[in-house]
Formats: sequence, structure tokens, C-alpha cells
Amino acid sequence: MSNRKTKAAVIALFVTLATTGTILAASIPRGIPVGGAAHPEPITDKRPLIGPDSVTFGAYDPHGDFKDDPNSKIEHIFLPWEDVDLGTLSLADDYAQKRGRKLLITVEPWSWASDWRSTSEALLQGILAGKYDSNMAAVCSTAASLKSEVTIRWAQEMDETDNQFTWSHWKPSSYVAAYRRMVNVCRQHDKSAEFMWSPKGEPGLAAFYPGDDVVDVIGLSVFGLQQFDRDHFGVDRTFAQLLTPKYKLVQAFNKPVAVAELGYEGDSTYVDNWAANAAKRYAEFPKLTAVVYFNDKELYPWPKPYGLPNWRVVKEASF
Repeated sequence: MSNRKTKAAVIALFVTLATTGTILAASIPRGIPVGGAAHPEPITDKRPLIGPDSVTFGAYDPHGDFKDDPNSKIEHIFLPWEDVDLGTLSLADDYAQKRGRKLLITVEPWSWASDWRSTSEALLQGILAGKYDSNMAAVCSTAASLKSEVTIRWAQEMDETDNQFTWSHWKPSSYVAAYRRMVNVCRQHDKSAEFMWSPKGEPGLAAFYPGDDVVDVIGLSVFGLQQFDRDHFGVDRTFAQLLTPKYKLVQAFNKPVAVAELGYEGDSTYVDNWAANAAKRYAEFPKLTAVVYFNDKELYPWPKPYGLPNWRVVKEASF
């Protein structure tokens, strides 16, 4: 790792920790507030409503909007396995421990510095040849030292088709081989972590299923964008409507299901409906155990003209 990139990663980490109380580390930092206070004056608040019969709720929360929310029981962090200071995971552990939360760690098998990444094929061949065993071993050795309960989510949304992730270009059999290798490496260093296999929820995802022995929970992604719904479906779709086809594709695996990434954006009526219903228990989703909000602006553009939807529950006032 170059000194320049290491220094950038460490600086990004401490800026994030100082301003939000949570943790992210990378050469392209995610979750650092762009000017202004960490808690800006809200002009709307669309956090999910949590009641006594809700599923477990958590959040990826780089802005700290859920810092003092007792309803949040899962702290979701994203971690590249290159260009990162893993020692700082102990700060995320302390943050979660003080709030009675578990850790969901999404491990992305690349560097967040786009000019520092391997090609899709080189990454795959490197993984299968053992080149990246040490990367996974380092992540899992560090995770094993944490006090919080940890779930590892490796190489998410492998079934997506919008070219966001290097690993989504792999054939299903190649992905399965890579996933299984990484879980087996991880288990040598962390005996207590659980593992989340996390497709986006597209048709054909079953071909990427790596096997019951390496999956403890299945994660799905559910994002509701009102304008997209109206343009493509002529109606405002609900959380249940978007989850239904995804859930049907994974229910036969007989594993607990979580919405690992949840977000919604639209007018007040649309947002209120999603907020009131996203964390409910549904008879038609008996294996749904948790929803985890993605509390940030989208990082990868939706198809034109939708750009980067802002899923954040608390919006900054603009003057």
C-alpha cells in the first residue's frame, strides 16, 4: 500500500469519526459530511416507525442521525479490503457496544480508490489463486477481536446488472467459488461471525447461491423512488410491493432474511407510507427478521434522469 493512499485513508477515518461518531475507512472516503454541522437543521424526517411488533431495525449511518436512537440495534459499516486501516474497527465496536448494537460489516473486495482496482477477471483469478486470502484473514482476525456480535456480508449484489461492482461481472459458478473460499478463510480466523449472502434480488439470483453451509442469513436491497415508480409503473409502489418478488426468489433457501439496504425518497405521502410500513412484520414475509436503513445519498447513479437519490432521513436545509 502506498504511503499516499495510507495517509488518505487514515485522514478520512479520523475526520469521519470526529464528525459522526461512526467509522469508515478508505482511500475514497464514504460518509464524511461535506461542510456544515454533522447534524444540520432538518427540513424533513423520514425515519422508519418502530413499534412493539416491528422487525429488528438498524442503519448504515455515516452522518450520525441515529446516534441516540434506541430503536437502532444494528450498526452497518462498509469496508474495502484494500487501502484500509483495520485497527480502527475497534472504534466502531465501542460505538456499537455503547448503544447495544450488533455490527453488520459489508466487506467490498476492492479498494475504494477507483484507480487502484484490479479488473473483474484479475480480481476473480486472484481470489481463486489465494492472492487475497490475507486480505480476508486480516478483516476476520480483526472482527474476531471485537466485543460486538458480527455478521460479515461479502461482495454484495452480485446479481445486479448496472455495472456498479467489479464482482457482478462474474459467472455464477465463479462467484460461488470465490464466496465459499472467502467464508472458509474467514472461519479460520473468526469462529463466531455469521455470514450474510446478499443479492440485490434480481431474477436468476439462485444461480449465485453458495450453499447452506456458508450462509446464515440472506440480505436483500429495497429502494423506493417515487418518481421512478410513477414513470415506469404509473403508481406509487409500497415497501411490500417491492420486497415481494425479491423475497419469493430467496424464500426456498429457508434462511432468515434481512433487508440489508433500505431507502426511500419522494413526497411526504410516499415517504410517510414507507416509514410506517418498512419495519412492520408481515404474514407474507415470515422469514424477514430485520431492515437496515441506508442513511446517505446514493453513491452510484440511477438511470437517467434520476441521478443520485438522497435516502438520508434528515435532510439539510438549503439557503
